[in-house]
Amino acid sequence: MNNRFLYWITFVSVNSGLLFGLNMAGISGAIPSVKDFYGLNDIALGLAVSSIIIGCLFGSLFAGSLSDKFGRRTMMVITAILFIVSALGCSLTSSFLVFVISRMLGGLAVGSAAVLSPTYISEISPAEKRGTLVSYNQFAIVIGILLAYFIDYALVGLDNGWRYMLAVPLIFGLLFLVFLFISFPESPRWLVKVGQSEKARGILERIGGVSYAADELKAIQATGSEEKSDSGVHVKDLFKGRIGYVVLLGTLLAAFQQITGINAVVNYAPAIFQKTGVGTDTALLQSIIVGFVNFLFTLVAIRLVDRSGRKTLLTWGAAGMTISLVYLSIGFNASGLGVLISLLAYIAFFAASLAPVMWVVTSEIYPTRIRGVAMSFSTAVSWVFTLVVVQFFPWMLSNFGGPVSFGIFAFFSLAALLFIIFFIPETKGKSLEQIEKDLKIG
Repeated sequence: MNNRFLYWITFVSVNSGLLFGLNMAGISGAIPSVKDFYGLNDIALGLAVSSIIIGCLFGSLFAGSLSDKFGRRTMMVITAILFIVSALGCSLTSSFLVFVISRMLGGLAVGSAAVLSPTYISEISPAEKRGTLVSYNQFAIVIGILLAYFIDYALVGLDNGWRYMLAVPLIFGLLFLVFLFISFPESPRWLVKVGQSEKARGILERIGGVSYAADELKAIQATGSEEKSDSGVHVKDLFKGRIGYVVLLGTLLAAFQQITGINAVVNYAPAIFQKTGVGTDTALLQSIIVGFVNFLFTLVAIRLVDRSGRKTLLTWGAAGMTISLVYLSIGFNASGLGVLISLLAYIAFFAASLAPVMWVVTSEIYPTRIRGVAMSFSTAVSWVFTLVVVQFFPWMLSNFGGPVSFGIFAFFSLAALLFIIFFIPETKGKSLEQIEKDLKIG
């Protein structure tokens, strides 16, 4: 196995995850300045933050079908360009309308990245390493989140510091674009699907050698993936028969990942801490701690996902999230330290389970012929829930208070736990083709 090449193309792919995290969390430290600069009320502030989610919804909805048509790599190039344009717009404009539109463009990139990177990595990875490699995308996201918190803390005292905060993705977007043009191949499974089997063979040989390439190519072709194109696959095809059931499982899992409140914490962590009575600098510092715990426990998930299994991590993670959110809801008004501890516990359990493992499971259970469209659909549904959470969380926090707001998230976390226990299959160590057979969709 050519690990050097395999890890290189994984590294390039997960740069989109890094930009995902930078864009989602970078706004958190800029929120007070953005609110004052544009003179925003709570609903308008929610729009300033959640406008990126609107873009995410459309990006995730169309990225899969476009990548099925034009290829995973081509869509990644477009995604990198969108990240660059968005950073320029957000950091330079004095118009709130242009600011919102720029955030939406960033959302198109984030939503596309959420589909493209897990899909690509799952298609180039050997079965025994797939869980770990797909999890690296989430690891890159949490690195982006942590980096955004550090940068926000460093820039909070500067004049126009909020503009610099929002300009950071420009640098990393340019690097991502350069990397995509340096020895980054197309997905071999996509190449087989569009009738370019020999080109796919060459890429598979670079990954694992001649014998590995022959075996993989045979398995891919045995599933009926070698078609002229898959342009005939539409969203309506996702709801038919056994495929409809599998898509429902993946879509609900993706929705639960978001409705349990993670982006309320990521985007509004400083505001949450300020609600407990701490100052701006302390709130940003506590947000860095949240980002660091997120980082550490994503490492735990990467280490365990191919050892302990996907379902085991999801089950224990959802259980821990539920307990943490219940404690947070009960003790929100009692102690600022208690809020910090319970939020850290929630982040730890989320980072070690739903955060990376949802992407692993959904990228594995969808068959190759519909994977792009199915990943787009389920990811788009998750962004709908994210949009609701991010848009209305400032209003919820102001009108309902912390206890009720986090109590709602605790309820959905419990629902996620029960769903995982009774419906999510174990996919550890199985080839994509074997998973299709096990789910009776091959």
